[in-house]
Amino acid sequence: MTSRGTKYWSSGAIPLIAPELLGDIIASAADISLVISQEGRVLSVLVNQAHRSFGKLDHWEGLDLRDFLTTDSQPKLEKMLEIFAGGGESDKAVELNHTDRENWDFPVRYSFHRIGPDESVLLMLGRDLRPIAEMQVQLIEAQMALERDYETQREYDTRYRVLLEAAREAFAFVSVNSGRVIDANSAAAALIGVAREDVIGTIFSQEFEGRRRGEFMQSLSAAAQAESVRPLELNLRRAEQRVLVTPTAFRAAGEQLLLCRIDTAEAAESVADELTSGLTALFREGVDAIVFADRDGIILTANDAFLGLADASDLSSVKGKSLADYLVRGSVDLRVLVENATRTGQMRMFATKLAGDYGAHVSVEISATYLGDNTPPVLAFVIRDASRMEVVRKPGVAVSDDAVRSVMELVGTASLKDIVAETTDVVEKMCIETAVELTRNNRVAAAEMLGLSRQSLYVKLRKYGLLSRDGADS
Repeated sequence: MTSRGTKYWSSGAIPLIAPELLGDIIASAADISLVISQEGRVLSVLVNQAHRSFGKLDHWEGLDLRDFLTTDSQPKLEKMLEIFAGGGESDKAVELNHTDRENWDFPVRYSFHRIGPDESVLLMLGRDLRPIAEMQVQLIEAQMALERDYETQREYDTRYRVLLEAAREAFAFVSVNSGRVIDANSAAAALIGVAREDVIGTIFSQEFEGRRRGEFMQSLSAAAQAESVRPLELNLRRAEQRVLVTPTAFRAAGEQLLLCRIDTAEAAESVADELTSGLTALFREGVDAIVFADRDGIILTANDAFLGLADASDLSSVKGKSLADYLVRGSVDLRVLVENATRTGQMRMFATKLAGDYGAHVSVEISATYLGDNTPPVLAFVIRDASRMEVVRKPGVAVSDDAVRSVMELVGTASLKDIVAETTDVVEKMCIETAVELTRNNRVAAAEMLGLSRQSLYVKLRKYGLLSRDGADS
């Protein structure tokens, strides 16, 4: 820079700039620059190369700027043009929204400057407002999301309060780390013997006789993590009453909590006695056969309904035998029932036939439940006589309307023999897939279930492309 240029900068004047450089300087100083006449006609458009998102705006030149403004922005431009046409000045920035009426629109903040020998031309230096507008939209969306979350939280909190107070059982929420009561319902406070406000925040172990905080919280945590639900038998210090505390562990907002249900020992014993007596009566007098067996299928006990189905004289004649001895398909059916019940916890409505001591066969439906909490685990089988249903059921297999239409569509395109062969193959494949699935891909068991030889089953598996399944063959 020359000494003259330095003098101009220090005195506040602008140094002389070559005309070929002025356009680049203006384009770099603003995101978008417009040179317009005082009537609003676009004379030149300069776009900053760093803002290619504007696209090419050369087609604006020679046209009225109002044609590229939204309806609400046109009056703003008119006002600024009137000010400059009257000889006035304005250093106020104006926000204008550009649009092509169809595909795009973007907001720009412009400052207006007189240029030219007679200052009859206006230079508009614009700053792209889209980043700010996008940020404002994100802030609004975030605010709305927070408000929705707040309302949802209030709704859940109200539901929680109503449910907690409406529950007849006594519940208390206890922090594992501090051992203090976080919350409790009125039933729990009444059982402990204090007001609800007084029990919240207290150390839970102090409400019971002979309990220290560390040992007590370890006992509650161990009971909550045990596989079988076993309540702790405790004595309330204030009420001098024996209670049973059943803890349930969970985590909320990173904190470990225990939901402790508090029952009086008398009430728990009464409920247990009623449940035991009811289940005993159902086992003894129920119309469905009930059998309890170990994991090998050895019968531990059975009710009179099962003895009737099996034509057995008394319980001693079936106790100790395998349930497979009373199934027509023997160990195949028993293996399917035991494996599926043990794996998933239960198996429903398994259709088979029961064989009595004197050779009579009865169609039955068996449901199996695995009772893993027992020591040792046992299997409970509910066996329902289905022979009466076979009498009232119409012979044949029910066919859906879609299946009928699919078969009818083949008429005229194939011979009757081909149509029957095709539908037979579909049914045969479905039966084989079902048997393989029930036996967990045990090919030997599946063959016995279908009444096929092992070789015949392999032929059909190969025919229908089912040999790729993984599994044991024994």
